[in-house]
Amino acid sequence: MPESKNLTFTHAQVAEALIKYHNVHEGLWGLYVEFGIAASNAGPSPDQINPAAIVPILKIGLQKFNKPNNMTADAAVVNPLL
Repeated sequence: MPESKNLTFTHAQVAEALIKYHNVHEGLWGLYVEFGIAASNAGPSPDQINPAAIVPILKIGLQKFNKPNNMTADAAVVNPLL
């Protein structure tokens, strides 16, 4: 079988991994992404440019949620305090 070049995860799977990494044991947590924004002129050549937005990901983390949804993981379930 050929080696995979990409491994993809759901938002909840990323939240679960971060919960375990940061040793969180309670609460509903979901993925948090902080974006930046910048502008530039870009195009295929110097005579064919357009205004363009650049949206970098600045931070990735966890955000506490009050209700479960498709982005959350329950820390008490995925990383119970033993």
